[in-house]
Amino acid sequence: MIETPHIKCNKEDISDIVLLPGDPLRAKFIAETYLEDYKLVNSVRNMLAYTGFYKGKKITVFSSGMGLASATIYCYELYKFFDVKYIIRIGSCGSNNPDIKLLDIILSTSSYTETNFSYTFNSENIHEVNSSSKLNDIIIDKAKAKNIDLKLGKTACNLIFDPYMEDKESYNKRLPKDVIASEMEAFALFYIANKLRKQASCLLTVSDSVYENKQISTSERQNNLKEMIELGLESCLEVE
Repeated sequence: MIETPHIKCNKEDISDIVLLPGDPLRAKFIAETYLEDYKLVNSVRNMLAYTGFYKGKKITVFSSGMGLASATIYCYELYKFFDVKYIIRIGSCGSNNPDIKLLDIILSTSSYTETNFSYTFNSENIHEVNSSSKLNDIIIDKAKAKNIDLKLGKTACNLIFDPYMEDKESYNKRLPKDVIASEMEAFALFYIANKLRKQASCLLTVSDSVYENKQISTSERQNNLKEMIELGLESCLEVE
């Protein structure tokens, strides 16, 4: 039994391939809907994790919570103490591009942040980090096979939920012009993966847009992002 401050389970209870949704209830939904012979392997702080089999492949679905700080805790502990090799984040995002619409699926090729995350972690001054080309190539091939119009590009990783920013206009002006969407966890995942010589990627479904005066509902966000979830699961099958 391994017990970190945030995870308590046997090492063999965690697959070396992890899907990482933010919402614990989304992790529960994925396990109940897609996995066979699954079991709850972590419930510390109600951050639910399940391990089971998808088409014969052992996969763990582990919730990360919201934001850079929470994501850092779980991806670091999974990589460092449970020998996880691959993490694919599956989450939601806001579109920063008029051509990217609600429910489009994005593959984040790199994540930009204006936060001091890297400086706090190890005194580096880094504000952009790439995702895994190995995982990305697998995901791109699977998307083509499933006829999914996958959008590729740089995403921004924010410390603040976009709609709550008091001066969002200034923030958007500061962003690199090639940012296509915003979320709150990917930079931490990519940065930790690179430091620990692991693999990480991030799939996102657009749940709101600065160009559209609408957003998907809470229930849709939790349960109905199936195309992205299935793309993540199918991609896991190709990981060695």
